[in-house]
Order: sequence, then C-alpha cells, then structure tokens
Amino acid sequence: MTEFTYEDLLPLGPDTTEYRLVTADGVRTTEVDGRSILHVEPEALRLLAFEALRDISHLLRTSHLTQLARILEDPEASANDRFVALDLLKNANIAAGGVLPMCQDTGTAIVMGKRGQQVWTTGRDEEHLSRGIFDAYQQLNLRYSQMAPISMWEERNTGSNLPAQIELYANTHAGHEAQYEFLFMAKGGGSANKSYLYQQTAALLNPASFAAFLDEKLREIGTAACPPYHLAVVVGGTSAEFAVKTAKYASARYLDSLPVHGSANGHGFRDLEMEQEIWRMTQAFGIGAQFGGKYFCHDVRVIRLPRHGASLPVAIAVSCSADRQALAKITPEGVFLEQLEHDPARFLPEVSDAHLDDDVVAIDLNQPMDAIRNQLSALPVKTRVSLTGSLVVARDLAHSRMKAMLDRGEPLPDYMRNNAVYYAGPAKTPAGYASGSFGPTTAGRMDSYVDQFQKAGGSMVMLAKGNRSKLVTDACRENGGFYLGSIGGPAAVLAQDNITKVEVLDFPELGMEAVWLIEVVDFPAFVVVDDKGNDFFAETMRPMVSRIPVGPPAGS
Repeated sequence: MTEFTYEDLLPLGPDTTEYRLVTADGVRTTEVDGRSILHVEPEALRLLAFEALRDISHLLRTSHLTQLARILEDPEASANDRFVALDLLKNANIAAGGVLPMCQDTGTAIVMGKRGQQVWTTGRDEEHLSRGIFDAYQQLNLRYSQMAPISMWEERNTGSNLPAQIELYANTHAGHEAQYEFLFMAKGGGSANKSYLYQQTAALLNPASFAAFLDEKLREIGTAACPPYHLAVVVGGTSAEFAVKTAKYASARYLDSLPVHGSANGHGFRDLEMEQEIWRMTQAFGIGAQFGGKYFCHDVRVIRLPRHGASLPVAIAVSCSADRQALAKITPEGVFLEQLEHDPARFLPEVSDAHLDDDVVAIDLNQPMDAIRNQLSALPVKTRVSLTGSLVVARDLAHSRMKAMLDRGEPLPDYMRNNAVYYAGPAKTPAGYASGSFGPTTAGRMDSYVDQFQKAGGSMVMLAKGNRSKLVTDACRENGGFYLGSIGGPAAVLAQDNITKVEVLDFPELGMEAVWLIEVVDFPAFVVVDDKGNDFFAETMRPMVSRIPVGPPAGS
C-alpha cells in the first residue's frame, strides 16, 4: 500500500529576490494565542499595488536588460537583431524617466497573492489592491484597455483599466505564516494573445514527435508580440487551465526555483537540458528579434507537470520585450517591492545606428501614394526604411466602421487612400510632449479588411508589428500594396524621437481607437510584404527540422 506523502505541486525554493522598502507604515504585529499576527491595513495594499504598477510600466529587471545588451556583443547576431536590441535599450532608458511608459499597451493588471495564515486584513483585499491599480492608471500616462460588455455585442471602455485580474491564495508553507507574497504583472494584448493550449496525448512523449510539434507551434507565435521573448513551455498538468497558468508564471520567471528533477511524488520540475535545446531550436528559425536573425528568444523555461493518464495538455506562453512583472511581499518589517533597474543607461553601448545597418532607405510619406508605392516596389523585403511625413492611425474599431461604410456603398475616407496607415493606439500624452507612448499594435487583427480596403483604393501602404496572413500577401500582390513592419516594443522612443504631432482626425468617440493624423520623422520600419507577393515571414514560418538539435547553444 502506498503511504500518504504530501508535496506541493510546484515546490519553490528560497526567494533570492532583491527588494526595496516601499513603506513601513500600514503594518503592525500583535500576539494572539502565542502567535505573532501581522495586521495589514488597506492603505498598505493600495500603495503596494500603485507602486508595483508604476514600476513595471517604466522599469525592467536588470537581468532582462543584460540579455538585451548581450545581443549587441554577439558577433552571430544579425544587423536587424542588433538594431532591435539597441532600440529596446533606448526605449528602456526613456521609460525609466517615469513619464512615458515602455509600451503604449499598458496592459491588463494581474495580481497573484499568497497570504500566510497569520496575516490579518479587513478581508477586502481585492478591493484595496484594485484601488491602487485604479490610482496608477488615473495618475500616470497609462492607457485604458479594458472593455466592459454591455450586451453580447456591445462593449464600452471602462475608462479606468479595471477590472484587474486578482487571484489570492492561502500560503501554508512553514516560515511564511506572517507574510503576504505577491506577483504583479501588466500583460498587454500582444503577448497575452500568444498563450496557447494544445490538448495532446502520450504519443507526443518522445523526442522526435515533441521536436516536430514544437518546430511547428513555436514558429506560429510569430513576431506580433514583440520579441525577443522569454518563452515558456509546459508539458502536462492536472487540468488544462493549470497548464496555461503555469506557462504564464514560468514566462515571468516566477517558477525558476522549482526542482530540476522529477520524483514519484508527482511534483512539477524544470527540465534545464530541454530549455537549452529548445532555445537553440528557436535560434535556427531565422525569425530573430522581429526582422531576421537568431534572437527570437532571450531564454526558455520548460516545466514538466504530472497529468491524468488520458490527458496531456501542452501550454506555451511568452513574456514580450515589455517584460513587466515584479515580486512583492509584506512582512512585519514593512511593504517591499522587487528592485527593478533604475539606471538602464549603463547598458547602452557606445554605438550609433550607423554601426548596425548600412542599408537604410528614406521614404517621404508626403509624396503622392503612387510615388511611395513606386519607391517601395524597388526594394526587396527585409529592407530597412526610414519614414518621414504624415501617417493616418487606425486600428480595430475604426476599421470596423470603415468596412460598414463600404458595405453600405459609401467610399473610403480620402485619408485612407492618400496616406499610409499605421495600426496603433496611443497612451496618454504627458504635458509638454507631442505624443504619449505610441508603438504599433498587432497587424494580424486587420488582415480580413485589407483586400476590400485596397480594392477601394485604401490601405495601400500599411505599418504595424508582426507577421500577416496569406490573405494580406495575396491582396498586396493583386492590388499593388505593401506592408511595413515597425519594431514592436520601443513605444517610448517613438513618442520622444519620431512622432512630432498628433491630432484626432475621425471617430473621436472611440478614444484611443479613434483615427489619428500624426507627423513622424525618421520612423524606423522594414519592408515585410511587397507588391509582388513576397513575404519575409513566409520562409521563417516553414518547419525546417525533424528533431531538436544537440550540442551547446550558439553564443552560450
């Protein structure tokens, strides 16, 4: 007979995080029945949530910045890898100033908390944490992205970025009885949309099948979520939803202290060898840091979980270049938050853009559309271009409204025919700035509109982030259109250095999804899809290997 043995499903090791003290106020201890009770006041929870959302909107972990800097030092990195890495380092430097957030999509606020049994609060912890999140989005230059369902079909922006996703658990670990521990995350739509669940079977559990599966599925992530990624792969799980949640936490490196070997007790563990093998696989894809190269991922986490014998969930998740998360804790000594990097400038090299890529083509956006198209037609895909002039900004809701106009027999607005269109939505504009953080949104959401719009004379030159479907490639070939890829991630750089004027052009009631007219100078982009049907990403999306390669990872 098997004896009872209890073991955590995800047994974490010691916490080695460096923390900063936020405040010693709002916490006190008393003795009750011989136990030390930690009392946490509502203001401590509110302040912690506010500070956490502020920090992760503007600051990154030192380890993440170190990985970006290494790309610049790697002789095997492509010129485009280095260009993206340098732009992301510049972006981190600007965002650290505390005015412009690192990404215009300031995300869904996610809080996971573990409360020790000797921590006493008012019992309304979710409300107090939500108040801190509300204050952060109201007072900082962050964007409201949460849509409230009014009916099955009608939605309305909440105007506060609430509700947040808050999940609180009991912490029964010895030594943590009088401690409240947290993970704060801000998850933008781009990376959140790249969380995948695959219901597989035991037939996947062999090296050849697993390698072929990953070679296909990892390529499908594409670049829309702003690589280089922190990639997580979870194999197994007591339920499908647990597998996906584990992948999300693993991508935030929250599970790094898991054991590195399994046991008959069924706990989860990290497979360090598989992590290196998958990382090397992604380097061979050729996708790179958005526009070709080896740095599709900074690193990989692989978690193996127990499973029901009839089920094998596999979950994949990423944390993008806006790598926004921080640990926190409340102890008898006070309220503490993970120490993020306040001086990202020390990671910037003594290098200029000229050292990264010698082939940059200047494009005047104020010339007639036919002239712009003629100039782009002479350029091969993957060419780096520099855009100066006027851009129209329109995304999901604006496209939907314009499609309705076409369906009613009305023409597209002139601005869609005479200008290149940028898929984006700005964060709040700080005082003294022409624009708030204003990076590109995921292009694929607009794919279904392209052919109809181009046949109506619009969307002939499109600008956004990520790969497009065959619908767009075919439409551009048939209609003479182009898709330019913008670097995903450096929204603060674009606001400070490249966008000189922003004004609402149409549909002002849509808020950040209104149609905008912006003026740009030296706006960086790459030719991704041309008028001949060439698509830079098409080749990199084709599986190339039949097994995971062996040997040390390149550049390790």
